[in-house]
Amino acid sequence: MTDSDELLLRWPTGRQGPRMVTMLRLPAGCTGIVVVDDVHLGPAIGGLRMTDEVTPAEVARLARAMTLKSAAALLPHGGAKAGIHTPGPLDPATRQSVIRAFADGIRRLTDYVPGPDMGTDEMAMAWIHDEIGRAVGLPAVLGGIPLDTVGATGYGLLVCARALSEAGRLELAGSRAAIQGFGAVGRHAARFLHDDGVIVVAVADRSATIYDPGGLDVAALAEFNARQPLVEYDGAKVMPREDVLSIDCELLIPAAQPDVLRADNVDAVAAEVVLPGANIATTPEAEAALHSRGVLCVPDFLANAGGVICAAVEYRGGTRREAFAMIEDRIRTNTLEMLDRMTATGVLPRAAAEAMALARLTEAATYQRQF
Repeated sequence: MTDSDELLLRWPTGRQGPRMVTMLRLPAGCTGIVVVDDVHLGPAIGGLRMTDEVTPAEVARLARAMTLKSAAALLPHGGAKAGIHTPGPLDPATRQSVIRAFADGIRRLTDYVPGPDMGTDEMAMAWIHDEIGRAVGLPAVLGGIPLDTVGATGYGLLVCARALSEAGRLELAGSRAAIQGFGAVGRHAARFLHDDGVIVVAVADRSATIYDPGGLDVAALAEFNARQPLVEYDGAKVMPREDVLSIDCELLIPAAQPDVLRADNVDAVAAEVVLPGANIATTPEAEAALHSRGVLCVPDFLANAGGVICAAVEYRGGTRREAFAMIEDRIRTNTLEMLDRMTATGVLPRAAAEAMALARLTEAATYQRQF
């Protein structure tokens, strides 16, 4: 965690950032990490993840993804990310004190606006807002649009899939989907896709993969998983959790940890399209391998931008209806533009999408002081 070699591992640097890196010593042996990658477009919105695995290098990579995500979505925000590394599970009182201490530590980092992420939720954002008056993904009673409750990121994945269908790259109705991760993103993605006629044949959590080639009862499974791990579910075939990546399906949604699709396992993917619900879910090597096989892998910062779009709408005082309308517009437009650029230039999806985002960042920089 504190080893200097780890700080340099896959650390993204360049003209776009990072602008600022901050480390915080927190109670209970926890460490806070904040990376503000870029603020050319405005204050940087980025989630706060709280796990025993998060590292500075991971936070930096996620912050860069947020820069690209906000720029591609034409949001007036830059990119940032934060993490709280914990030594293990925390009791509720300690967890709250750690999060509040983190909030106090970022009080003067006004370029950074935190939101919920892995290991944090709307309650955590309420604590941060109580301390410093600055957070998104707040409970509705505080004027927020609770991202995990409304399923903004999951809805954005549906919009992206619909755009692919519109462009003839995916036959959505009647297609089969496998979803890795059944938390706030995966659960809502499953619900939205199911309601749109997609057959969800497999989902996975940390304990197992649940598989039914005829289609899972998504609502019943979500209700069950709120109380018990999937490995205890008796309504479908139980398989090892990593098997979800090799399920025969049209649509694979990795919505769990970073780097789940890598050079050493990407050949097992049997899907036609990969839509990452998690940030940095696929390595560049995996994306190149998928492309060489004709598998379309939409870059994470286009596919899962629903959450930050919703957060940006909340930040300016907008409503849930406005947020979902903007998600519909921005993700559809960007997906179709990415496909057009791929056709015109022959580049990989990520190169096409990054060109879109970087062009917007470059133009924004021309309006700012150059001396």
